[in-house]
Amino acid sequence: MKIIERAKKRGQKTLSEYESKRLLSSYGIPITKEKLVKSKEEAVKAAIKIGFPVVLKGCGPKITHKTELNLIELDLKDEKEVKEAYKKISNTNLTLEGILVQEQIKGERELVIGLKQDPTFGPCVMFGLGGIFTEVLKDVTFRVAPLKKSDAREMIKDIKGYKILEAFRGSKPVDQDLLGEILIKVGQIGLENKEIKEIDINPLIVKGEKPVAVDALIVL
Repeated sequence: MKIIERAKKRGQKTLSEYESKRLLSSYGIPITKEKLVKSKEEAVKAAIKIGFPVVLKGCGPKITHKTELNLIELDLKDEKEVKEAYKKISNTNLTLEGILVQEQIKGERELVIGLKQDPTFGPCVMFGLGGIFTEVLKDVTFRVAPLKKSDAREMIKDIKGYKILEAFRGSKPVDQDLLGEILIKVGQIGLENKEIKEIDINPLIVKGEKPVAVDALIVL
């Protein structure tokens, strides 16, 4: 893929969030509405087009922990807040490829999908509940790619917190067919792009009933 070829020529070990999500989107995986900008004026235009509230994130191939580096500003409700956030993020010593203006996705359910290239089995797909569920409860499940629809369905039903994916606190049930398709496509990416060592989609937030990739990292 051209995104990977360009990154490798530049000596990158990871794709930036923007590059990672472009690659996911090329396989039909739903991602946030977003635009990479390089000026305060571009940031304001992008925010107006996307619609408030928005999120601004510092973006670059070496930036993997934006929160700890103070490179993310959430819930920006107007042009003034976008300008202030742009100034704050751009005032960093780190090398940025630009600043990502992104729609703010709100949802009560966070999921995580990943992939690792195993030396014995090849690409292995991981699925689980995001946030505290991943960190504390380790509620995740794995399958070796390629995945069939039945494999994806089993993965989804295997997690202990499966009930959260059903109708929950007045929310609609998660579109499990779409979720299954995303799992299958992540496996496909791993099979078709051997240069990819890892994929981390975290969080995949459920907006209404549709899962959307809000952040992603691809390791080469």
